[in-house]
Amino acid sequence: MAAVDLGSNSFRLEIGHAAAGQFARSDYLKETVRLGNGLDNQSQLTRQAMRKGWDCMARFGERLRAFSPQAVSAVATQTLREARNRDEFLNQASELLGFQIETISGDEEARLIYQGVVQALPDVDERRLVIDIGGRSTELIVGNGVRPQQMASYPVGSVVWSMLYFPDGDLTAAAFAVAEDAAKAVLAPACGFCGPHQWDVAYGSAGTVNAVVDVLAAAGWPAGHLSQEGLDWLLDKLLLAHSAGQLSMMGLREDRKAIIGGGLSVLRALFALLDITRLEQAQGGLRHGLLMDLMRDNV
Repeated sequence: MAAVDLGSNSFRLEIGHAAAGQFARSDYLKETVRLGNGLDNQSQLTRQAMRKGWDCMARFGERLRAFSPQAVSAVATQTLREARNRDEFLNQASELLGFQIETISGDEEARLIYQGVVQALPDVDERRLVIDIGGRSTELIVGNGVRPQQMASYPVGSVVWSMLYFPDGDLTAAAFAVAEDAAKAVLAPACGFCGPHQWDVAYGSAGTVNAVVDVLAAAGWPAGHLSQEGLDWLLDKLLLAHSAGQLSMMGLREDRKAIIGGGLSVLRALFALLDITRLEQAQGGLRHGLLMDLMRDNV
């Protein structure tokens, strides 16, 4: 079975099979497509952005040629929710992939993220906050054990925040202050259901959290989680670099440099808003939630 995730920053394909009720990965492909950068002022995807996405879908389609429709789940998220010409892109993308691609709602994305995160955690009675900072949206979910209880999706993310507040790649204290305040303003309603007294452990999923954990671990910080001190240290390092183009840090992939400013500002805003002192790195995410649904459907 296979899951395809058309995110705003990266497209991902995960392939594997069910073994004793668990998913065992056999292959994983990821391409940094940056579809979220391709939305113009009229919320139209540019031809260049669509062609890049279509090329990726053609490559994924080659890998999935022998799969049955019941074994593949493909979804698109925030960028395609926003794009006014989404149908043009998705019709061609689905044909190239060989499977129908569904644009899911923010709530459905949040449900799948929570499901994907908790499948890799012990089934214990624990109040969990799950955070997923994507390219153009951030999902917040509070649940107990394997059961999500409240969730929301907000139009804040590493790609869109970098475009808005670090458009030329300049990493200044003023830009970070404005970006963090703007993120807090959009995310403030989340305090109503995921304030600090409504969960026991916070987990972070997907690109921004993984990128920050990798950079901090390469610099000697404890692996597997984030702290406010670590985020402060990273901010200082980015300010010293002055520009995303000048960044040279162990653990920071080339494709992350242009969007690290936006991602870090959203992450810092969430730490401040929700009074987070420690964020655990989650091993699962959206595509794993898709795979859990496939496993149930194919029993």
